[in-house]
Amino acid sequence: MSAAAIDRVRGRVIVLRGDDIDTDRIIPARFLKAVTFDGLEASVFADDRREASREGRVHPFDDPARREARVLFVNANFGCGSSREHAPQALYRRGLRAIVGTSFAEIFFGNAVAIGLPCLSAPADAVAALMTHADTHPDAECVVDVGSLRVSLDEVRVAVTLPPTAQAALLAGTWDVTSLLLDRYDEVERVAARLPYLTKFVERSS
Repeated sequence: MSAAAIDRVRGRVIVLRGDDIDTDRIIPARFLKAVTFDGLEASVFADDRREASREGRVHPFDDPARREARVLFVNANFGCGSSREHAPQALYRRGLRAIVGTSFAEIFFGNAVAIGLPCLSAPADAVAALMTHADTHPDAECVVDVGSLRVSLDEVRVAVTLPPTAQAALLAGTWDVTSLLLDRYDEVERVAARLPYLTKFVERSS
């Protein structure tokens, strides 16, 4: 059974400025000790949020007006650093369902698409225009159209890019590879039974 197809995301926006925001900032390492991803959303950007509070600022992820946001605007090389899959998981569990930015770290991008969190890219000036409008119109609804590769925020309309394989998987609902394997697990077992290194391992273990 395929996962749900993702063709369009609607919702308010969180604007997070800054290049090279790495996965350790998204979810600090001390929160990775749990054996599941449950509750990670509470610690997303924990250190950045704490620092902003000490300085008398409101971090975008603490802004009450953005509490129900479903779309995140970012700048260049978002999600760089370690390969921890906890980073997109924390963002997804926070309620975000699409990220639009100038560029994304490759591993972060793959981990995000694997949980149904599309990451779409646009030129820096286009992202800047979206961010400016979102800052001045906190109630504006953003529409991220995965099919037509377009992001709309009121009158601001931006063409975005997404690798064809990722776009096809999102639109077809085949982005969840684990579910696809479990759905056809009988085929997995038949293939495994034909692999000599697996059958020998089973024989040695029995």
